[in-house]
Amino acid sequence: MSEEYPFSEIDSKWQKIWNEKKLFRVDETQSKNKFYCLMMFPYPSAALHVGHGRNYIIGDVLARYKMMRGYNVLTPMGWDAFGLPAENAAIKGGEHPKASTLRNIETMKKQLYKWGIVYDWDREVTSCLPDYYKWTQWVFLKLFENNLAYKKMGSVNWCPSCKTVLANEQVVDDKCERCDTLVIQKELEQWFFKITQYAERLLDDLNTLGNWPERVKIMQRNWIGRSEGVEMEFSVKNSSLKLKCFTTRPDTIYGATFFVLAPEHPDIEMLVSDSPNKTKILNFVEKIKTKRKDTKNFDIREKEGIFTDKYVINPLNKEPIPVYISDYVLMEYGTGAVMAVPAHDERDFEFAKKYNIPIKIVIQNKEKNLDSKIMKQAYEEEGVMVNSSLFDGLASQIAVSKISDYMEQNKIGKKNVNYKIKDWLISRQRYWGAPIPIIYCDACGIVPVPEKDLPVMLPDHVEFRPTGESPLKYAKDFLEVTCPRCGKKAKRETDTMDTFVDSSWYYLRYLSPKENRIPFKTDIVNKWLPVDQYIGGVEHAILHLLYSRFITKFLYDIKMVDFKEPFKNLFTQGMIIKNGAKMSKSKGNVVSPDPLIKQYGSDTVRFYTLFLGPPEKDAEWSDRAVEGAYRFLKKVWRLSEIVLNNPIDESAANSSLTRKTHNTIKKVTEDMERDFHFNTALSFLMEFVNEISAVIPEGSATINKSVYEAFKNLVILLAPFTPHISEELWERLGNKTSVFQQKWPVFQEELLKEDSQVIVIQINGRVRSKINCSVAMQKDEIVSEVLKDDKVIKWLEGKSPKEVIFVPGKLVNIVI
Repeated sequence: MSEEYPFSEIDSKWQKIWNEKKLFRVDETQSKNKFYCLMMFPYPSAALHVGHGRNYIIGDVLARYKMMRGYNVLTPMGWDAFGLPAENAAIKGGEHPKASTLRNIETMKKQLYKWGIVYDWDREVTSCLPDYYKWTQWVFLKLFENNLAYKKMGSVNWCPSCKTVLANEQVVDDKCERCDTLVIQKELEQWFFKITQYAERLLDDLNTLGNWPERVKIMQRNWIGRSEGVEMEFSVKNSSLKLKCFTTRPDTIYGATFFVLAPEHPDIEMLVSDSPNKTKILNFVEKIKTKRKDTKNFDIREKEGIFTDKYVINPLNKEPIPVYISDYVLMEYGTGAVMAVPAHDERDFEFAKKYNIPIKIVIQNKEKNLDSKIMKQAYEEEGVMVNSSLFDGLASQIAVSKISDYMEQNKIGKKNVNYKIKDWLISRQRYWGAPIPIIYCDACGIVPVPEKDLPVMLPDHVEFRPTGESPLKYAKDFLEVTCPRCGKKAKRETDTMDTFVDSSWYYLRYLSPKENRIPFKTDIVNKWLPVDQYIGGVEHAILHLLYSRFITKFLYDIKMVDFKEPFKNLFTQGMIIKNGAKMSKSKGNVVSPDPLIKQYGSDTVRFYTLFLGPPEKDAEWSDRAVEGAYRFLKKVWRLSEIVLNNPIDESAANSSLTRKTHNTIKKVTEDMERDFHFNTALSFLMEFVNEISAVIPEGSATINKSVYEAFKNLVILLAPFTPHISEELWERLGNKTSVFQQKWPVFQEELLKEDSQVIVIQINGRVRSKINCSVAMQKDEIVSEVLKDDKVIKWLEGKSPKEVIFVPGKLVNIVI
């Protein structure tokens, strides 16, 4: 055996063996003791960097560990292969998205292979290929069939750079999440999925997901945004128009002194149609609609508004109040209309102060010192009702229900539950996506493509134009079609689906990826799902995870699956950053794994990636620090030289090392089972290597059996983390089967106990000395040894102690 660690030969040898033997190949019909371990499938960009690797390495470690614990492990991989980047590249560079995507997939597969990450590749799915998107289209048809897919005209988020519509969830701080371009509003007819119909279930069932990170559940709760209140109508004075308003604070309605509409409110044009300032008002509206709506900071910025020359009638006190349009009211919340109560809402207060609108107190504080003339801010706490007619004197929290009941009884308003979440906008005016399976016929209207005609194939030959319209509009062979109902000439839908539709169900397809009659086999899926462990970035907390939960619940409703949630356990790993920032080409801080693997080997890169810190936290990458992981593996290799090249002395043992072996097994196993604490597990293994090395005498011709057993267990415990070197050493230990077919070691409780103990010696209660003695010694034997201690003899001065106090396993106190 060479003294140098030949990582290059070892890596290629075992990667080839795992690939040939299909280490993680699973028979899906055998679901006993199953463990479905799933990593979020990636978008095939040009290549993976070390930041991506954290997700896949963590998943690979878990899958290997579970295999060694006797589980039937399913760990598949695929590609979220549709999307804007490939099409934008086609527009700029001319290469077809399909060609660049498939090439990138091959590049990334090779990188995963070199990392030593193993999957059941027989289950590979690629969302841009017809055998997959046929069933994405099937999901659309089922939603359409159940009145959960619909088309409507509406104001949508438009990215001028990507030239496509974005869902609300894809707009971050009013910018496109992909290109960071300021998003504008545009009127278009679009397809939506009715996720709002599932809002209550999506919210309630978060309580069943005990093994999800709390921050992910909080993010989803906030996005769904459930609120209870009253919906009522405010009649426009001298008009038949009525404006709906939802409020969670009916106790403040008597304090409403103005009414505010969001700039996107659909009734604005009708409202101001006869206003002498119509042009000025509509120009203001357009200015506000096109400027940045910073939804994160709109509470703290200065608010802008304009009076509409109109008044609405407060339905309780019948007082007219002016109607304004302002940027601080968002169409995404409630009805896009707000009854403004400046005395008791800070945003309304700021607006009222700016535009000299009256402020009326209707909830008085305990000190009864609120005065609208001198108020410096809104009073938003509980208090006692004032200036509220029948409800004066009530505690405000009681008045909420009393006024709600009164409004319902008098048909003024209706109790309602409102949600912030809006229906999922799935239309994209792009080519590189799954075609929406809809046909438009002048005679029959909107006609779904019959299931037997799926897939609606995406044509390969199109002209890529940066126009904001789908290239499919100009693909005559695709566009022109015969109506499946009446046989007349018709046209296909040219929008494609949001790529999040592709990823909303892929975890089901892995169980029967080659099935061409149905999207998945229900009986098999029901045995293997929900996914036992899902691993991916927290950035998908709202988008992908919420959509997947929605689609799963829909499939449950149509009896395709018998579970309501797709992912039992969720782990969201932190990002690996470089120079304090997320890795990206634009920042120039991307670290490729390829040169590092070439220089140090796959196991070194895996070890360092896992050792960076707690996997749920962000961590800074250091190329220089990789060297430390490499030195450790070289130390393991040198240790193997000693163990494998020297005979075992069966008569010799080291109880201290045996105890350390079982302690290490215990600690590593606990960390493997406890929230992915792989970094601390590796720390224990590093200590263990030092301990084994320390008990081998220099120049020894033999090793004792405790060293051999310790080393054998070290190889097994290292295997999930550094599989290549572990396989090699396991083979060199004389084993014919893979280390991953070896059972994970189990510690023995009795071997964790110490052989000796330290007894503290006190004289008159003060510590004067210590002794080591066997744990088997009894009280009289220990006291006898204590009395022989030199310091004790000195203190006794030849006298007998007045009293000896013995605390088992801890101390002996001699009273003199």
